[in-house]
Amino acid sequence: MRDILANPAFVRAALTSFFFFFGQNAFVLLPLYVKQLGGGELVIGLVMGIYSAVGIVVQPLLGPWVDALGRRPFMLAGIACVLLSAIVAAVANTVPLLIVVRLLQGLGFSAFFVANFSYVIDLIEPPRRGMALGIYGVSGFASTALAPLLAEWLVRRWSFNALFLASGLTVLVAAALAWQVRESAHMEIRYVRGLRWAREGVADIFRRHMAVSFFFGLGTGTLSAFLPTFAEGLGVRTVALFYTGYALSAIGVRLAGGRLIDTAGRRAVIVPSMFVLSLAASMLAATGYGVEQQVRVPVLLVIVLTGLICGGAHGFLYPALAALVAADAPPERRGAVVGIFSALFLCGQAGGAFAFGAFAHGLGYPVMWAVLACAVVAGGFVSLGLERPKAAAP
Repeated sequence: MRDILANPAFVRAALTSFFFFFGQNAFVLLPLYVKQLGGGELVIGLVMGIYSAVGIVVQPLLGPWVDALGRRPFMLAGIACVLLSAIVAAVANTVPLLIVVRLLQGLGFSAFFVANFSYVIDLIEPPRRGMALGIYGVSGFASTALAPLLAEWLVRRWSFNALFLASGLTVLVAAALAWQVRESAHMEIRYVRGLRWAREGVADIFRRHMAVSFFFGLGTGTLSAFLPTFAEGLGVRTVALFYTGYALSAIGVRLAGGRLIDTAGRRAVIVPSMFVLSLAASMLAATGYGVEQQVRVPVLLVIVLTGLICGGAHGFLYPALAALVAADAPPERRGAVVGIFSALFLCGQAGGAFAFGAFAHGLGYPVMWAVLACAVVAGGFVSLGLERPKAAAP
């Protein structure tokens, strides 16, 4: 770990990610704002899901250009979009304007993530890539742990506008860090021409680890979109504790067990993590059903425990899947493959926000969580087919 953190370019990339996603994660309470404006579960699903839908379309298209033109321009473009979204949010008093906010955030996330993530992969050699990606991801989870707490405090004490202002100021710090990025020579632009990049992208989609990424995104996207309103409906007033527990658990897993991704192999951590993620959805289903039946349930404890379980699964899943993706990607196509990987993950997240919003609206939250648990279990069975590669040298 020390040699990874001794790389100043890696540390700068991680810090840039922290401040960028701090600004993004300040919007986790947006479903409550949508509800405040009169929107129900279907509208919440639309507003939250449009963010992922933009990434699904944009990221595979951006990836080849990130390879061709370099990482830094797209980092800065993504930051600019998120900064603009905070300004629009400050004047948004209707659901259509909030959709514009999420469109801008989707564009900003897509450009920044593909560029910054590809840049980090460029910096780290394959034998240490799982551990390094896990450490890099800690920066994002640190923002996930802190941003919701700050967001909830700002909203309760002042207003949502104070939250949007804080988000914009934080993103400016990310801009200052990204401005300092220096890269090696850019890759040849041939992958942006013709249909070759499209054919290769389609081939990437049908890899098994890409399918697992979809189911992983389905689980996390649905949890993120509907946990706030589900918990508030059960009387919980400290929803941020879910996100804090989620983030702290993911950070702990990556710092304490991140080397397992490289030494035990990717499959060894992916398979059990998928089934653990399904357990979290099952707990929420049981809690919702219990409350409906007037059973006394320690709801706040369940919410925090669910966050810890989800975070632990996420802590292993994302870097392990990303390391598999990076191993398959030649350097000249790295941005393109990262774009496909992230787009499929977002397909799952958007599918969760859109489809499961309909389940919640029509059948109630207990049924919705139960169906989600079954879907993630299906993804766990898909992951059983991943190859068993030899463990990388420590």
